[in-house]
Amino acid sequence: MSWWDDVDGDDTDEDEPYGQYESKVRIRPNPKGNRPRTKVRPTYDDAPTGWVTNVDRGRFGVLVSASPGTAADPDGAGEGRVITATKARELGKKSVVTGDHVSLVGDVSGDPGSLARIVKVAERSTLLRRSADDTDEVERVIVANADQMLIVVAAADPEPRPRLIDRYLVAAFDAGLDPVLCVTKTDLADPAPFLAHFACLDLRIVTSRSDDVPHEALHEVLDGQVTVTVGHSGVGKSTLVNALTGSTRATGVVNAVTGRGRHTSSSSIALRVRDGGWIIDTPGVRSFGLGHVQPENVFRAFAAHAVPVREPVDGIPLSQAHDWEIVDRVQDGELGPTGVERLDSFRALLTGMGGDDPGTD
Repeated sequence: MSWWDDVDGDDTDEDEPYGQYESKVRIRPNPKGNRPRTKVRPTYDDAPTGWVTNVDRGRFGVLVSASPGTAADPDGAGEGRVITATKARELGKKSVVTGDHVSLVGDVSGDPGSLARIVKVAERSTLLRRSADDTDEVERVIVANADQMLIVVAAADPEPRPRLIDRYLVAAFDAGLDPVLCVTKTDLADPAPFLAHFACLDLRIVTSRSDDVPHEALHEVLDGQVTVTVGHSGVGKSTLVNALTGSTRATGVVNAVTGRGRHTSSSSIALRVRDGGWIIDTPGVRSFGLGHVQPENVFRAFAAHAVPVREPVDGIPLSQAHDWEIVDRVQDGELGPTGVERLDSFRALLTGMGGDDPGTD
């Protein structure tokens, strides 16, 4: 008997010993792959849930309930603890942003050095986005699942920019958020001329002095709500947030030469308001692209939040009119002179976004 006849204890194939030996090597089971692979993924229906409070270089702060087995409630008292988590590989390129409701696995104790994994992102009720400019269709998600937008603008230093406020309004309407306008530094200038620009819109307005934050008025606005703040750099947004939450977000000053503020916030973060509710503070911006917004939504949003100064044409509310009808009826004075001003601003936005101006032939 040749030596290869007894390699595997089988000497019945003496005519082709090498072929017999090699074929058995090919079908030898892989000791590291005994269990067949499957594409069936777990549903994580029973996984603990949480609410993302901040994002920092691939790490996520997540609010989880203090009581095991119950969901964190950002709209309520906010009881719970914030743990650190990372995004699981199975999420792929799906983004996770501040305000997302997520499912977690791993260590959710929050102990030093612990790390959980985000394995599932729940469907979003609202989504605030912006783009680099009006012609860029690549959107940047800022915040998810907020209830309202607090637009912060200074009465002076820096000078208010009505057209930037219009951009915030369009973004809020597109995202499904209720806008609230907060004018700071009213001790430096009378805000009335600026606020007159928006007389045609049904906006809730709060004013604030540099040395006196209106806690009571803001409590009525913020209580029980998740509010995202937006505003031009230097308007006092971080100062306002610090006063309401007790946080120590960095604050800056306005450049005396350029009249522009300096960016002091670099990322979005959710902070608990002392009197109830949550504020999501976002970085200050000098521009707010709307390339992701459908042009027709601009006039829809404008009409839906308009306050007529005279009876609607034929008794039909402006919000139920077609785009071209909105233009004609506003120009006929249905919203007064400020309505025409706001309409012109929205038409400029529409043209910049590459859409057709329904007010032209």
